[in-house]
Amino acid sequence: MTRVDFYVLKAGCRGNRYTLAARLAEKAWHHGHRVLIAVSDEEEQRHMNRLLWTWRDTSFIPHGLIHEADPALNPVLITLDDAADEHDVLINLQPQIPGFFSRFERVAECVDHDEPLRQASRERYKFYRERGYPLHTHEVA
Repeated sequence: MTRVDFYVLKAGCRGNRYTLAARLAEKAWHHGHRVLIAVSDEEEQRHMNRLLWTWRDTSFIPHGLIHEADPALNPVLITLDDAADEHDVLINLQPQIPGFFSRFERVAECVDHDEPLRQASRERYKFYRERGYPLHTHEVA
């Protein structure tokens, strides 16, 4: 069964769910995982792509957009839909739960201080809990 982790930025913490997703993607990749980052639209897709290129001066995360990058060379992919043949780690930046989440070993839900998005994350938490998925919450500084 898919393990679901909610990563919640602490109050007063700098950053947002995008930088949190970049941190999680880097950590997962360093531990040998493949990562799919699900975003809502093309603007978010471009933003996440730029962020993964520039967010840390001292490291590089091999990544690409799902329809443009070679999955064999890029262990971190960014998608709008279910076009990927991935199943290891899903980082969800969409306000809803992607319909394909259950094929992944782990799902990471990124929560920042934006109140409408926090409310949407509460709904996702409730969905997972009601269906018996193993849930874990982590406060992130």
